Amino acid sequence: MTTEEISDDIRRHHPDHPRLTAILRVVNNCGVRTRYFSRPLDSDFVSGGAGVHERTQAAFHDALDLAERAAVSALESARLRPSDIDAIVTTHATGWAVPNLDIQLIHRLGLRPTTRRIAMTTAACGGGAQALIRASDLVTARPGSKVLVVAAEALSTSYNHAKSSIESMIYKALFADAGAAAVVADEPFGPGLAIDETLEYTLPDSFDRYRGRLDSHGMHFESTKAAPTTAAETLAVVKEWLDADSLDFAVIHPGSLSIIHDTAEAFGLSPDLTRHSTESLIDEGNLGGVSVLRVLERTHTAPPRPGARGLTVAYGPGFFSAALACHWHA
Repeated sequence: MTTEEISDDIRRHHPDHPRLTAILRVVNNCGVRTRYFSRPLDSDFVSGGAGVHERTQAAFHDALDLAERAAVSALESARLRPSDIDAIVTTHATGWAVPNLDIQLIHRLGLRPTTRRIAMTTAACGGGAQALIRASDLVTARPGSKVLVVAAEALSTSYNHAKSSIESMIYKALFADAGAAAVVADEPFGPGLAIDETLEYTLPDSFDRYRGRLDSHGMHFESTKAAPTTAAETLAVVKEWLDADSLDFAVIHPGSLSIIHDTAEAFGLSPDLTRHSTESLIDEGNLGGVSVLRVLERTHTAPPRPGARGLTVAYGPGFFSAALACHWHA
């Protein structure tokens, strides 16, 4: 879906909106050029009128398919069989299902019945980094373990014309659908990211900055006027924890242009060091919990030098930061 198509759809559904001109200006300046939806823009489950039950069922079905495809690809890349996996960590905040991705993927992938599992369903945009942290913890607790991390989101389910606030219009242009997966172990499968330390930080009194809401029309993501600067409020803590004079690479959740900019400014990162995040936002939009894994995949295409020091960081509703101090191994 192009941003032009999104703008046309908003114009078509809200021709009399009193702030239509301002909305279209913000939508076209959000930094996203294209994004992918699992269903057509004009389907009942995106810009159409499907109710909450139909939307949540369709969103979970699509996210599960994306998760399975990503997981199979990750196992193939690591040259592993499903039976080699000791634990699975999933992150998913769109749609609704019990059992969730973790149990579903154990069956679909043919993982061992004794596979340990952690299912995160509310981490949203911070989910990818949070899942890597949990996988690192599992490997540390049980050396030799191989942990499958899977993130999947069908954020197009929140593309809903029942709500017409400016922030809801912005999310129409920002959000997209995707699945991603990675394998975490204490021995490398090849060149890639090595996790050295992790940080989880919840910003006090920030509960309402970003939130999800469910009503009869479906899922909505909402935020307050303070939301755009919230990531910047957490960066002083992340910077003090990292204790690094300089970084050689960064895997930043591309939640928006301002999130990338604020993170880059806090750590003195050049545009070249944030290009994978910026290009992911331009080409694919905000993929929620999938985004960090997608940026990491892009980093593999133009890898840092062996031993290079880096930071992986994402932000989620609550408001929290999930960060990994890391280096690139050959």
